[in-house]
Amino acid sequence: MKSNVAVIGAGSWGTALANLLSENGNQVKIYARDAEVVNSINKENLNYKYFPEHKLNNNLTAYNNLDDCLRNTEVVVISVPTSAVKEVLKTSQDLISQDTIIVSTAKGIDENSFKTNSEMIKELGFNNVVVLSGPTHAEEVMEKLPTAIVSAAKSKKAAEKVQDLFMSKYFRVYTNPDVKGVELGGALKNVIAVASGICDGLDYGDNTRAALITRALNEMSHFVNYHGAKTMTLAGLSGMGDLVVTCTSMHSRNRRFGIEIGKGKTLAEAKDEVKQVVEGVKTAKAIYKWLNSKDRELEMPITKEVYQVLFEGKDPEQAVEELMLRTKKHEMESVVDNSLWNI
Repeated sequence: MKSNVAVIGAGSWGTALANLLSENGNQVKIYARDAEVVNSINKENLNYKYFPEHKLNNNLTAYNNLDDCLRNTEVVVISVPTSAVKEVLKTSQDLISQDTIIVSTAKGIDENSFKTNSEMIKELGFNNVVVLSGPTHAEEVMEKLPTAIVSAAKSKKAAEKVQDLFMSKYFRVYTNPDVKGVELGGALKNVIAVASGICDGLDYGDNTRAALITRALNEMSHFVNYHGAKTMTLAGLSGMGDLVVTCTSMHSRNRRFGIEIGKGKTLAEAKDEVKQVVEGVKTAKAIYKWLNSKDRELEMPITKEVYQVLFEGKDPEQAVEELMLRTKKHEMESVVDNSLWNI
């Protein structure tokens, strides 16, 4: 059954998702703050800012007024940065019924409360929340290149509803009940993508990137386990899948930002170069703040070094050297079986 869907946010990802939903036969409304973007979508079937060469589906209508966009919708897709999620939903709280499915697509952690996006959304009284996350670049979705993603929710019915809405011949959707694991994987990989970009900016090679991605997955696993989520989730699309694509692709704004840092740009200069929200910056700050808020027995050396490079002016090469010269240890320290050694 087709649905009436509202997409809040007409950036690259919001536009790509709205277009996909429209192509699947749903009646889709998309909210944009920029009146020129609204006119461009409605009059020319184009989002001139992000996809000037891609015609959008006719079932897609843009609105500059949030009330009009949300009226009579069954599903609301939130496609704004983590820092804006709460504000957007507070503004529209009275316009959305409790039965409405809220689809969260941002990948980040709130710096002050250290809550994930779904947790912040539920705090506002919305309990029907689904997280959509995975190794996805909007540009490739617009090109209809084969893509896979995860629909995560505690409610099997809600997860499968979102799965059905988005599923197409080029967009495959899997379900997963481990919402926390899916969200943390999506947030943490942005920090690692910044680190990957820094290494690229320093002209390090494939060996470096492979080591970084592998050790980062280990670091992410400890963090996810600490928060009661399933480490196995990180072996899936929202973990390893997203980590690989974000650390290797030039579509990745976090990696592009990191490259500029590696080349010697300041935080402000690198942000200006990318011209889009870099979630990895705020996530690195949030995690570092969380690690230092109490005496936590959890090591996150890569995240710590990224924070110090970005916010404390540490030399990137020194940060890499300190990671390389950390105390030697067993590769699988947390699960080592000493009986395997031939002593």
